[in-house]
Amino acid sequence: MHTRWRRQQHKRNPRGCKQVWRPINRSAPPPVAVPVALAVPTVDFLNLSMEGASWSDDDETDINRKGTGFFFPNLEIIEMDNNQEENPVSIDILPDDLHERILSDLPLSAIFKASSVCKRWNQIIHSKKFTLKDASLLSEKPWYFMFTSSIEPVGYLYDSGMRKWYNFELPFMVHHTWNIAASCGLVCFMDDETSKVMYICNPISREYEILNIPPSPGFPVYSALAFSVDQSKSKYTISIIRSMQASDDFLLWNVSIHVYDSKERTWLTPVIGAMQGWRPGDVSVICDNVLYILVFCTRPNEVQNFHGLITYSLDNIEPSMGILKDESVILAPCALTCGRLMKVQGKLVLVGGIGRVNRPGLIKGVGIWVLDGRTWTEITRMPHKFVQGFGELDDVFASSGGGDLIYIQSYGGTALLIYDMNTRQWFWSQKCSMHKKFPLEIFSGFCFEPRLQFM
Repeated sequence: MHTRWRRQQHKRNPRGCKQVWRPINRSAPPPVAVPVALAVPTVDFLNLSMEGASWSDDDETDINRKGTGFFFPNLEIIEMDNNQEENPVSIDILPDDLHERILSDLPLSAIFKASSVCKRWNQIIHSKKFTLKDASLLSEKPWYFMFTSSIEPVGYLYDSGMRKWYNFELPFMVHHTWNIAASCGLVCFMDDETSKVMYICNPISREYEILNIPPSPGFPVYSALAFSVDQSKSKYTISIIRSMQASDDFLLWNVSIHVYDSKERTWLTPVIGAMQGWRPGDVSVICDNVLYILVFCTRPNEVQNFHGLITYSLDNIEPSMGILKDESVILAPCALTCGRLMKVQGKLVLVGGIGRVNRPGLIKGVGIWVLDGRTWTEITRMPHKFVQGFGELDDVFASSGGGDLIYIQSYGGTALLIYDMNTRQWFWSQKCSMHKKFPLEIFSGFCFEPRLQFM
């Protein structure tokens, strides 16, 4: 049903003449007019779908009721005399600069919805001029995309600024076993099982490109992915760390580091080396052009903290890294489980479960540390009430961070806990309406900074 929206009569309007907002399509008979103010609709009053992605809002008071609110189609100002036919005057007469100012004042999620309001807004929002202003106009906190082990590329997107969940669909299928790394609005996806292709994607604009993964001399037992975007140089860097057991000696591992430079559009000559007593896992991150790799001790009972950290500068890449020495390893602050590295507030941050003294595999809490030189400084520990709030947290959980926020999620449920590094506060996200389709279904996710432009 198409609804006619009236604007309250202004004192300067000619007698018998008034201004109203109404849909362009006049085929349906007009119902009773409802007075509203002349304003651009906000995110709370929009519910529409873009091609390949759903942006319906979940009502916070009733998580089973979706798409609440109103969708305003393309509107036009008209003047109507009581005794004359309607003469439409389109808002297209406004200059593009004024349209840009209107759109730039909206929350980011509302901007995406506004692109479906009319063709002109769609062109403005996707224009290079508008997207280049994105970094200065919009300062959004990182969002979180949660998905399951479903065979469909669908999930729920959490807008941390508006504290809302949206139905969302990625442009390709992603599995919870994939390696995923994000930086400055872009997300890198690597299929760890096939190790053939990877995707560089902007989940918001749905733009992506496909890269071939460099071949491996053998079958890697562990693979780690790191990804970093340098906006000042309009380039990104990818690193893949592969580790394979060198021989029957479990202590010696062969390691290769593959680096991709988007400016050169090529994979550089891989760095080859070996590790004695340590091996990389599946966790790494790039911070200030330094590659940080979380490693695991292969000499049990020799050290109390089984995890450590090694660094590799990407400014001076050499084809050989030799054999890793113990003194180059930065030991973890405690016995860790589910350790994750991330760049938050421009610093290297470690999040992990704090293992028990006698049983390191079982956690007694979750901690957050920041690396200062070669020393870990504990920032906070998750309050016990939040640990209990997960229900199925145990010793298996995921974490990711960016900007000022750190997200922690249990693989067994949809509970999403957030820590704000700026305010030093813990809080839950709004409840997500995603449910398990079968008892052993796994939930996973990643956070990223929402941006309009691809690079």
